[in-house]
Amino acid sequence: MAKKVAVMLADGFEPVEVVAPVDVMRRAGLEVALVSISNDPRVRGAQGIELNCGALLGEVDLDDFDLVILPGGSDGVERLSACEPLGEALKHRAQTDGALASICAGPMVLDGLGLLAGKRAVCYPGCQTDFPQGLYQEAVDVCVDGHLVTATGPATALPFGVECVRLLCGSEIADSVAEAMLINQAAFVVCSNDVANR
Repeated sequence: MAKKVAVMLADGFEPVEVVAPVDVMRRAGLEVALVSISNDPRVRGAQGIELNCGALLGEVDLDDFDLVILPGGSDGVERLSACEPLGEALKHRAQTDGALASICAGPMVLDGLGLLAGKRAVCYPGCQTDFPQGLYQEAVDVCVDGHLVTATGPATALPFGVECVRLLCGSEIADSVAEAMLINQAAFVVCSNDVANR
């Protein structure tokens, strides 16, 4: 049975941070659902790019997913942060060690909920100003800390997707997908298990 991933979407999301990782994950055989936090399945992202979500937040139980992803995009992140049902679901997920991933400004949502405490993470430069001391990892593109995957921004969307696949499917599948997509993993700094690999 394929593992399931939910990508949470709000108006103002950053399109490349959704489409690129979803492409990577679906190539790995993961079942990925785009979930709108509003009552409208149509979500308008930055640069006027629209996506049609297959599910609404009110229709799904995030506990049914193996991974929940929060993309960036400043307006989208503000809306994700303001969504109380999403916040409650994320807090419950963290209490049960459910896997979470976030990119660009998205980790600010997790930080606002207190879910980054004791973790290592990255985000879009400048978004880490309120992070607890020692949390932000300098000069790292993608950071994996246990069941948490974070990345810095649009240019890291593909390796972010690869690390999400690695978390759920293992290195053999992740590396195979990356190779087939011509993703030069050596071009990105990935921090995992306290070791930075280039």
